[in-house]
Amino acid sequence: MKILNFIINEIFGQGAIFLALIALIGLLLQKKSFSEIVRGTMMTAIGFFVLSQGTGIITGKSIDGLASAFNTIMPSANGTPDIDMSQYGTEIGIVMIIAFAVNLLFARFSKWKSVFLTGHMLYWFPYVFIAAGVGAGLVGFKLVALAAVITSIYMIVAPNLMKPLVKEVTGDDSFTIGHPTTTLSVISGYLGKAIGNKEKSTESLKFPESINFLKEVSITGSIVICLTYIVMSFILKAKGFIPAEVWGYAGASTGVFTFIFTKSIYFGVGVTVMLLGVRMLISEIVPAFKGIADKVVPGAIPALDCPVIFNYAPNALIIGFVVAMITSTITIILTAGMFPTVIIPLTFTCFFEIGTAAIIGNGTGGVRGAVVGAAVSGVIMVFLVGLGSYFFNNTINNWMLVYGGQDFSLWGIVTGLIARLIA
Repeated sequence: MKILNFIINEIFGQGAIFLALIALIGLLLQKKSFSEIVRGTMMTAIGFFVLSQGTGIITGKSIDGLASAFNTIMPSANGTPDIDMSQYGTEIGIVMIIAFAVNLLFARFSKWKSVFLTGHMLYWFPYVFIAAGVGAGLVGFKLVALAAVITSIYMIVAPNLMKPLVKEVTGDDSFTIGHPTTTLSVISGYLGKAIGNKEKSTESLKFPESINFLKEVSITGSIVICLTYIVMSFILKAKGFIPAEVWGYAGASTGVFTFIFTKSIYFGVGVTVMLLGVRMLISEIVPAFKGIADKVVPGAIPALDCPVIFNYAPNALIIGFVVAMITSTITIILTAGMFPTVIIPLTFTCFFEIGTAAIIGNGTGGVRGAVVGAAVSGVIMVFLVGLGSYFFNNTINNWMLVYGGQDFSLWGIVTGLIARLIA
C-alpha cells in the first residue's frame, strides 16, 4: 500500500513530477548529455508550474467572482461532492495505474499512438467513473473493473479523436489533447468543417487603427471580463442582492470599481502567464518525448492539457468563452425544472473546455466555426449536466455542477448506465 500510495500521490498525482519524469526518461533514451537532461527535465517542471499558475490566476483571482455570483442567485454548487469520495482513494489509484498501463500497451501495439499525459486528469476520470459506479450500487471488484475499462477506453479513444482536429489548429501532429473537452471539441470541429471557412480566422480579424490594441488577447480578455462583471453587478442588484456582500468587499476601503478592475486585470495576467507556460512546456516535453516514441512506444505522441493550444488562437478562446456563457445561461432559463437539479452556468467549463472547442472550430471553420461551435457547446453542456444529475445525485452532483458538462458528464452517464446493468 505504501508503494501504491507513493505512485498515486507522488507521481501520477503531481503533474509537474509526472511530466518531468516523462521528459527525463525520454532524454535518457535519446542519450542526451548530462547538461541537456538536467535542463530539459527541470524546464519541463518549470513550464508546467508556470502554466498552472496562469490557470490558477484565471480561475482563482478572476472568473471565480462570476461563479460566486451565479451561486448566490441560484442554489449553491460549490464543487464539494455529496459524499466523501476520499474513502475510494485506493480504488481510484488502482484504476489510474491500470488505465495508464493499458494506454501504453495499446500505443505500443496498435495504430492509435497517443499517450495520456495530463496528470490531474489521470485522477479525475477514475474519480468520476468510480462515483458513477458507486451511485449504481457497485462495490469491490466490479466497481474497480468497470472504472478501469471505461478509463482505459477513454484514454485511448479521446486523444486520438482529437489528433486530426489539433493538427487543423497547429499544422503538425507532434502532440494531441488529453482533456474532457473532447466531446464538445469534436462537435465544434466538424460543425466548423460543415458550415465555416477556415481561411476567415478569428486571429485575422481586422481592427481599426484606433482600437488596434484589441489584437492583444490579454487586453481584450480583461475588457470582456470587466464588462461581464458590470453586467453581473446589475443582475445581482435586480435580484435583490448586494454585490459588495456577494463579492466580499463590503466594509473594505475600496469599492466596486477597484474590485472589478482587479478581477479584470488578473484575467489578463493569468492569460499572459498561462501562454508563457504553454510555450515553455511544449518546447521541452515534445522533443523529450521523442525518446520514448523512438525507443519504447514507436510513433507515440503525448496527449496534453487543453491550454497547450490556446496560443494558436487566443481570440477564439475569448470568443468561445463569451458565446458559451450567453448560450448556456439562456438554455438554463429555458430548461428550468426539466432536470432533477438546479443548474448554474459552468464558468470554468465555458472557459477551458468550450474555449478549446472554439479554437478547434476556428481551426476547421474560421470565425463562423468558432462562434457556432461555442454556441452549440454551451447548449450541450447544460443538457449533459442535467442528464448527468440522474446518475450523480447521490454522489458528486454538486461537484459536477461546477466541473461537468463535457466528457465527465457524457462518459459518466455511459458508465452509470452500464453500472446499473451490472448491479
